[in-house]
Amino acid sequence: MSVANAERTTAIEARGLTRRFGSLVAVDGVDLSVRKGSIFGLLGPNGSGKSTLIRMFCGLLRPSSGAPIVLGLDVRRRPVQVRRRIGYMSQRFSLYDELTGHENLTFFARAYGLPRRRLTRRLGEVVERTGLSGYETPRAGTLSGGWKQRLALACALVHDPDVLFLDEPTAGIDPVARRALWTLLFELIAEGKTLFVTTHYMDEAERCDHLAYVYLSKLLVNGTPSELKALPDVNPPDTRRVEARTNRIQEALRRLETHPGVLEATVFGESIRLLVDDATTNRGLLAFLPDDATLAAIRPSLEDVFVTMTQRASAAAATQEGAKR
Repeated sequence: MSVANAERTTAIEARGLTRRFGSLVAVDGVDLSVRKGSIFGLLGPNGSGKSTLIRMFCGLLRPSSGAPIVLGLDVRRRPVQVRRRIGYMSQRFSLYDELTGHENLTFFARAYGLPRRRLTRRLGEVVERTGLSGYETPRAGTLSGGWKQRLALACALVHDPDVLFLDEPTAGIDPVARRALWTLLFELIAEGKTLFVTTHYMDEAERCDHLAYVYLSKLLVNGTPSELKALPDVNPPDTRRVEARTNRIQEALRRLETHPGVLEATVFGESIRLLVDDATTNRGLLAFLPDDATLAAIRPSLEDVFVTMTQRASAAAATQEGAKR
């Protein structure tokens, strides 16, 4: 693909993006590319660098090295132009509690430079789009978690940006509100907007077109959900994954942990997900399980992907640290 074509199809790009805080490296040489009109999910444990990465893309934090590119613009050189075309919803509720929803929206619309002649019409459009009608008059601090998140999203949308950066947008809200918010996000994608979302929820990660996982400031993997589940590290040679179901989960887990062919055993709701060597038969496994147990072949989940990558990266970091000593 030519450079010109790449710029037309790429909304967000990181080129060796690094941020240091003194001796702490918060983001370490990250390379990634997000195509226009997609939902890109960024996952990783707390403190891994997700929020720092977003803040560099938004021009709120200057990189120590590397380039954050948004819509073909280098954020370091043209931060004002970039901010006019992006929306940002921070991890914590960052609106003004003492202002009403309408007052918050008006403030952000003016901060983004929305012309006065468009203000009233645009506020009406955003309130309707986010379902805030009837909730724009109470003070923001009195709203429930789900309505606060809707208001924060409305403020990020008020100037009609092309790209939205959403840092854990559904953290702390109930499942009904979470589903409603994702329905709204898909509507925005249908309109051609690009979403860059951080999340800890695996079901939300499954909704993304593309995923990246950061751990200890480094980007470990990057690809579609299907590509990540097919990684060789997640599917070691001569192994398979099975799921055991039984009404006696804890007893089954204790038994399986002593089976020589069981490489991993993890409780997952009302079942146990297993990674076993190919030499271990289902009949052999059932002999270790309670009488009511059943087994079924399964494919890796995204949780399997990220647990595997975290374990490998953690072991590599420990080895490296040991070598320094």
